[in-house]
Amino acid sequence: MTTLAHPRLSSHRRAPTGRGDAVYPAYWIAAAALIVATLLGVPLGQPAAVAAATIVFLGGGLPHGAYDIALLRRSVALDRSALGLAVGGYVAIALLMVALWLTVPLVAMVLFLALASVHFGEDWAMLEEPLLRFAAGAAVIGAATIGHPAAVAGLFVAMSDPRAAVIAQIVTAAAPVTLLVTMVGIVLAWRNGSRHWATAMAVCLVLLIVLPPVAGFSLFFVFLHSPRHLAQTRLVLRDMTLARWLGTGALLSGLAILGWWGCAAWRRLGSTRASLPRRFNCWRRWRYRICCCRVG
Repeated sequence: MTTLAHPRLSSHRRAPTGRGDAVYPAYWIAAAALIVATLLGVPLGQPAAVAAATIVFLGGGLPHGAYDIALLRRSVALDRSALGLAVGGYVAIALLMVALWLTVPLVAMVLFLALASVHFGEDWAMLEEPLLRFAAGAAVIGAATIGHPAAVAGLFVAMSDPRAAVIAQIVTAAAPVTLLVTMVGIVLAWRNGSRHWATAMAVCLVLLIVLPPVAGFSLFFVFLHSPRHLAQTRLVLRDMTLARWLGTGALLSGLAILGWWGCAAWRRLGSTRASLPRRFNCWRRWRYRICCCRVG
């Protein structure tokens, strides 16, 4: 973790100070396992494999965003009232996003993808240009659409509404540009000393194209993206006890899963209610036909 935050300048394989080059062994193990599974013909796109990848995604990815309030409190001196205001603002933003998903899911989807691209671009601290970092973040999403456009479109539709298929088409069209820019970023990262990161991202982008979307994205999110952020966060919050650290991650990750489940249940309930009049009308028509047959 110390290496991630303060890389050494003595080694040519290290990035300049503040431009971390850490890639953890678990990433290479997971990538090798997925490559072997693909070569052996294991159906990674089947429901059971997708469910397993989703569990890995949730369990290994969600905790890295559970320490935002703690980081804010550490970076800014907050008294009790200011801390309550910060927590209230955080909750308000979360509720606003939930409201968007429930009312205008297409807008929420576009906003979600844009914010995800910015967030993933934060991994590229070795790149100075913000536009390059945004393109590198967007390439993670775009790579999967090139290899599996129909599957990604299906995921977008499931998360939003049928119109989200157009968003998948737009992402697919923009993917070659974002990947080309990211290739430039990988070269720059390599030349600047971030060779572990450059190699890992090059392999990951290829696997994102080859592997089914959920498996490929889980590899990136859980084994490449999340550990870097967790290590940086743990370094900043090093005075937090391990029990409190694990408890915070588990609690807030659990709340996020419950919130997602509640939103999904609400959307299903809304769909059921919307279809009730149609079903009732169908029943009335069938009942009218039965009555007419009996009379006849």
